[in-house]
Order: sequence, then C-alpha cells, then structure tokens
Amino acid sequence: MSPRRRPTLSAVSPPIVEPEAARSAPFPSRGCGVLLHPTSLPGPHGHGDLGPEAHAFVRLLGAARQRWWQMLPIGLPGRGDSPYDAASSFAGSPWLISLALLVRDGLLPAEALAAPGPLVRAKLAEHAEARAFRLPRLRAAWAALRGQPRSPLARELTHFVERERSWLATDSLFAALTHHHRTRTWTKWEPALARRDPSALARLEPRLRDEQRFFEFVQWAFDRQWRSLRVACREAGVGLVGDVPMFVAHESSDVWAHRELFRLGRSGEASEVTGVPPDQFTRRGQRWGTPQYDWSAHAAEGFAWWRARLGVASSRFDVVRLDHFIGFVRAYCIAASARDARRGRFRPVPGAALLQGVQASLGALPFVAEDLGVVTPEVRALRDRFGLPGMRVLVFGFEGAPNEHLPHRWPEHSLGCTGTHDTETLGGWLRRLAAGGPEARRARSRALDYAGTSPTPEWALVRSALASPANTVILPLQDALELGAAARMNVPGTPRGNWRWRVPPGEPAPARVERLGALVEATDRQPSATPPLTKSIRRVNRRP
Repeated sequence: MSPRRRPTLSAVSPPIVEPEAARSAPFPSRGCGVLLHPTSLPGPHGHGDLGPEAHAFVRLLGAARQRWWQMLPIGLPGRGDSPYDAASSFAGSPWLISLALLVRDGLLPAEALAAPGPLVRAKLAEHAEARAFRLPRLRAAWAALRGQPRSPLARELTHFVERERSWLATDSLFAALTHHHRTRTWTKWEPALARRDPSALARLEPRLRDEQRFFEFVQWAFDRQWRSLRVACREAGVGLVGDVPMFVAHESSDVWAHRELFRLGRSGEASEVTGVPPDQFTRRGQRWGTPQYDWSAHAAEGFAWWRARLGVASSRFDVVRLDHFIGFVRAYCIAASARDARRGRFRPVPGAALLQGVQASLGALPFVAEDLGVVTPEVRALRDRFGLPGMRVLVFGFEGAPNEHLPHRWPEHSLGCTGTHDTETLGGWLRRLAAGGPEARRARSRALDYAGTSPTPEWALVRSALASPANTVILPLQDALELGAAARMNVPGTPRGNWRWRVPPGEPAPARVERLGALVEATDRQPSATPPLTKSIRRVNRRP
C-alpha cells in the first residue's frame, strides 16, 4: 500500500460520446439548455437522483428543444450539504445512486423502495433523512452482489475497480478511515494515519478492507447509472455541462493524500485559506475556509493532480464549467487564524502553465470560464488565450451602469444565463427591486423597459436572453418556471438552508415545455433533425 499514489490520466474512463476532435469548441452553434441539479428532481427518497426521474427529465429537455443539461458538482456533498465542498475531486456522490435502478438490476427487493410518508411527500430536499434512508439499502445491495461473485455485475465491478484504481485506491482508503474514525476531519485521526504512515496503514488494512470494498461498489454503481444517463442524453441530443470547483475541501481525500500540494501547517491544518475581499455585497468579504494550493508544488509535478482531476470531469461531461476562473490568475489568501476576509492578499497563480498541461493531456479544452466577479485584464487574457467561452448573467446587467451583462452585449462566443445557482430567481429579483429604494426601482424599470412584460416580466427577460447573440443560453429551471424567491438554490455566505429546492409537483407542465420549445425555435436555437414539436411533447410522459 503506497501512501504516495497519485491519480494519473492513464486510468481515466474514456469519453462516452464524441471523439476528442469534436470537443474542441464547447458551443459551436446556437443552442439552449437548463440548469438543474439532480437532487432537485422529484422522487420518493428525499431528493432526486440518477434514476427514472432523471431519464424522464432528459426526454423533457429533448421535447423542449434543449441541447444542454447543466448540473452542479456531482461529488459527495460536504458542509451544509454543499456540492462545492466535496470529500473527493474524483468520486461521485453515493446519494445520487437510484435505488429503483438497483431494484431493476436485481440487487434490492422491490419492497426496499418503500419510504416513510414524510420522505415521499418532501417538497424540499431532505439531505440528512435521504442519507439515513439510502445508506442501509446501498449496503444491502452490496451484500447481494457480494453473494454473486461470478455474476456479470460482479465482473463489471472488478473491471471498474481495475480501470479506476489510480484514484479509487486512495479514495476508498480515505472513506474507510473516515468510517473507522467516524469523522472526515483527518487531522483528528491517529497521527500516523493522518500522515499516511505506511506501517500504520498496513496494520489497520485488514479492518478497513470491507469498508473499502463497499466504497468501490458504491462508485461502480454511480458510474454504471451515470453511463446509462449519458446514453439517454445522447439519444435525446442533449449534452451535459458539469462544474469543477476551483478549491477543494480540507476534509477530503485530496488534501489528506497530497498534503504537499496545499498550504498546510505541520499538523495538517490549513495555514492559509481561500475567499474574496470585501466588496459592495459583503463588508467583511467572504472567508470560504478551503485550503490554498501550493502552486510551486503543483508546477513541480507538472500539474498531474489537476490534469487527472479535469480529465475525469471531461470524461463524464461534454463541457465543464471552471468555477471561480479568476482563481487561475490570482488567489486571495487569508491567514487561517483570521475570522473574516478583510485582511488578505492576492498571490499570482500559474494558470497558463496549468491549462497548457491539461491541453497536452486532453488534446482539447472543453471548458467554460466562470469569469464573474472582479475580472481583470489578466483574467480576460487567460480566457481568450485558450479560447474559452466566458459567462454573462442577465440579472447583473441592470443594477448600476449599463455593462457587458446586458443581453444584446453578450459575445457570440459566450455562455449566457438569466441567473446562476448563487443568484436570485428572476421572479425573486424583480420583487426585491420593486420593494427596494429609488435606485432599485429604477433598475427594475430599466429591466422592464428593456424586455417588456408580455406575457409576464419573467418570461420577457427569458426571451431577451434567448434572443441574444450568445451561442448558448442556459436557464435555471426556476426561471423557466417563473418561480419566486422561495425557489432560490443558494445564498452565498449563509451556512444553512441552501441546496434544497426541488421541482414542484406537476412541473414542468406540457404547456410550459411547448412554450419553451417554441421560443427556442423562434430564436434559432433548435437542434437539427428534431421531430415536430407536438410529437416531442407527447414523448415526455413515456417512462424509461
């Protein structure tokens, strides 16, 4: 057992859809998509997953002439149930595994799907309750497969473990140690295990092996269901847009296994953490708490960890959004002892060398730069040097002076959206402006003068986005449904109550699907070779 095992690109799963050459331009022609995390889907087990409802949503996207389904990070969520605080940069979330598909595969009995009434009726994502319900059923499915060592599924699992060993060996060990210690905070473990002493790990390995094998099974089940969803997307003409956070959680296999790549103290605790300085929105700035990278160490290893990380993401998605792209140019560093982000400093980041290394490995960069915030000329230069589309956000275009976020100013080579997972919904934004002071009400008037109010102000703004020059526009599903503030997914800087929104029962109704499809066609964003709109609508209710 080697404590220095690093992820490499050699064991990354091959792309499932297009060959590499077809992925050089993320958005080569006009199209439209929807932002929705799988946990927001319907389902009886506390939140959505990769099962039948996800496949039904893919068919709905096809019926509505959508080319893209954008998701948030799909790793194991961390503090506050945030998908941006994952325990691994490589592993998929066990909580996205569909129990219904495990029943279909013969690994669970049908009665295992029966859930308590409150969980079935949950209108918001109940993350803790969902985990409590799902975990014993995942363990039961593993026990069933373990009892079939010669079955085709068991052989699939064996092949998966071999193929993904470069990262799976480390992640399964971290998961087993987390289970053994009952905590992800690895600096609280026995010191020899925290520093990955080979002899200490070897002594404990017999007691960890069963839990490691369970983790391997879970990752295989996730991968199997993910690939099935990818096939459904390909058949519907829908591409997947993923999301890679700039930083990783301290309580992760990444930091535990690669301490030398992060700015840590002798005990393993972060010496410097991430965030952003004070601005017009946050008087004390934002202290995110994730550890800063030691960029000289990353450069010395040829950015192998980054190349592996982005390689895995690119094998799962058609296009990958690089969150906080500003961080590839400079990083705001805060002393770990500081309570807030007021006293920090910027340090340069070798983003060009990193992206060159990734390009040498992947042969193409199917990325979108999330270039939002304080965008300097250096950020724009890095984005444009590698030909990456940037982002434009409609709700940023009307408060303050006219700026690049007004839809008619969106570049063709960009990803436009009405909002993101961090912003208000269009409905919530308009209502807040209406209830605000004179400047807020003037901003609302500018937005309505710009877009109109027919048939509603929200839909008029959606129409403005789709009529923009941007090759691709992605709508949060909440905006396509014209929902208000209660449908917001995340409020940055608040530790609780986020990531819970779910699609209301009966939505999207066929009439909404038809209206969105008609607008896509009217703005010349429809996919080629699609069936008539009414025929597509009738396919929405067909089950997988």
